[in-house]
Amino acid sequence: MGFSEDDVKRLQWRSRRGMLELDFLLEPFTREAFCSLSEDEQVVYSRLLECEDPDLFSWFMSDQKPADPELAKMVQKVLQRGRYGEGAA
Repeated sequence: MGFSEDDVKRLQWRSRRGMLELDFLLEPFTREAFCSLSEDEQVVYSRLLECEDPDLFSWFMSDQKPADPELAKMVQKVLQRGRYGEGAA
């Protein structure tokens, strides 16, 4: 399948959530790490961005985890990159 350049731009736009905490994690991840993900991981990340802000906030800012194990793994990947910077993705 693969994501086109336009698809990636749409994901960058969708990563702007309007909550500073989410924007701080999602915007840089989309901009800097998304293209280095495998195709399967890119699909999971795209699904993550379809989730509601309150869910995303609880997953990123507390110990709550998504019921979907693929989403839970992606949340951890985004958090790790947010904590440790570029090499963590």
